[in-house]
Amino acid sequence: MTNRLIAVVAEGGPRFVETLRRVWDDGDAVFPLDPRLPPPAAQAVLDTMAPSAVIDHRGEVYPRPGARPVEAGDALVMATSGTTGAPRGAVLTSDAVHAAAVATSAALAVDPERDQWLACLPLAHVGGLSVVTRALATGTPLRLLARPDPAAVEAEAGAGATLVSLVATVLARTDVSRFRRVLVGGSASPRHRPPNVVATYGLTETGGGVVYDGRPLAGVEARALDGELRLRGPMLLRAYRDGWDPKDAGGWMATGDAGSVGDDGTVRVVGRIDEVIVTGGEKVWPAPVEAVLAGHLGVREVAVVGRPDREWGQRVVAVVVAHDAGAPPTLDELRDRVKQHLPAYAAPRELVVVEALPRTALGKLRRVGLATLS
Repeated sequence: MTNRLIAVVAEGGPRFVETLRRVWDDGDAVFPLDPRLPPPAAQAVLDTMAPSAVIDHRGEVYPRPGARPVEAGDALVMATSGTTGAPRGAVLTSDAVHAAAVATSAALAVDPERDQWLACLPLAHVGGLSVVTRALATGTPLRLLARPDPAAVEAEAGAGATLVSLVATVLARTDVSRFRRVLVGGSASPRHRPPNVVATYGLTETGGGVVYDGRPLAGVEARALDGELRLRGPMLLRAYRDGWDPKDAGGWMATGDAGSVGDDGTVRVVGRIDEVIVTGGEKVWPAPVEAVLAGHLGVREVAVVGRPDREWGQRVVAVVVAHDAGAPPTLDELRDRVKQHLPAYAAPRELVVVEALPRTALGKLRRVGLATLS
């Protein structure tokens, strides 16, 4: 029997969950298709993933030519976030999905008798879908919202939801005090968080978060090699949709993130390796500079990028969304603030004020193109 990949339009509601379970019961794998994609983008990603059919939000089935099968045991093909380029398809097996659900549920001490998951992030992304797969794997009641509207999220907590996964931009606008645990992932996890908020680190390729508040989940191993974080565990992808397995012979996968692992096993993530700014021979990581600048009263949002510079090689640039568009912070103010907390070479040499920063559906900053803003 040939195992098929079925694309399912991933609208947040019970129909999607029912379709997901039905496809799995047939022994096939699911590719969650983002319903917000414009037709050309949807066509392009479908051509890349090559499913046998598409099931739309009404349950209608549309066969597609040029399909490629999946292997027995494959459960999901998830599009990577695409923050730096075209998305790829990470193939996750049923065993990997189950391992991720068990490990995360154990870390959160989930009790199906008293807990309820709220799924409100986009289900075409692993951060949203993993809430659904955790609930299904552990028999925990599941509530769904089509989008993470703060008022609706707060209302769900009042109606019985105890567990939720959010992004930092939503967390900042939502009262989450009634949830027992709140997972927050992405590159912009807030430094100062309520005690019930857990900062998570993971990738699409790991089936979601596998490090909680700096500690790897049960079964997850982390190490740093030449300054790059590597992960190993039963929830890692089998391969990408094109057949390439990014894991080495020992099962370790290079994450592309710079960081370290302490003697006590604590994982520290510095940032994407390809985001480092080399200015005057010194390395500047955007995240620490962004964290300092975010504390300026005039800064609502900030991104730090590098631009070519004849003298310094690259210069540090702060791209800022001001609280008051009519009175944005000055470059001197920002430089002074950074130099109070970090080496002087990390201080921005240029300031660009914009109306908004480009982000993915899960709140991750889209750095591609930021360096060209003016």
